[in-house]
Amino acid sequence: MKFLVVDPLAGVQTFVRQLLQAHGVAAENVLCCASVDAALAQGPAFQPQLLITDWFAKAALTGPQLALRLREARPGLQLALLSFDVTPEHELEALALGAQFLLKKPFTAEQLKKEMARVLDALPRPSPARLARPVLPPMPLQPVIKPGDRVRFNGAVHVAQYVVHRPGETVVQLKGQGGLIPVDRLQPA
Repeated sequence: MKFLVVDPLAGVQTFVRQLLQAHGVAAENVLCCASVDAALAQGPAFQPQLLITDWFAKAALTGPQLALRLREARPGLQLALLSFDVTPEHELEALALGAQFLLKKPFTAEQLKKEMARVLDALPRPSPARLARPVLPPMPLQPVIKPGDRVRFNGAVHVAQYVVHRPGETVVQLKGQGGLIPVDRLQPA
């Protein structure tokens, strides 16, 4: 999941990034911007699933308006808002936009941590059944040979004297022969 963090305060950007990474989000899935303009320039190509933004009340384009613009390209974009000025009107607008939370600045680290944990814990997790499982090549069947078994090798019948299992292979020493022969070159007689 990708996260776009838009806040003029570098400390807020850093703290949110650290919270997300502590929750297992990869660094390349978090984009931080200091302004609405920067977010609008980079956001559509980044394609975030969650926008965490300051309200930017005095900017030409506010945080809620940024969310609406980004939702044009990504309708399912989720929203979380931060603001120094939380009025009843702001609360209603945040609610109408489906914001996960509207947190009043200045907030404590614990307050932000609690809100972020609530949002992150509610996100869908991939089920183990959906995880890609590696496809292993089929193992070639090898004859089961024990010491004393009669085997065919190079057109002649021999008796297996020793069977040696080594990492990655099984080899057999035949009576009267000096070398070890890979088991897949033998056939039961």
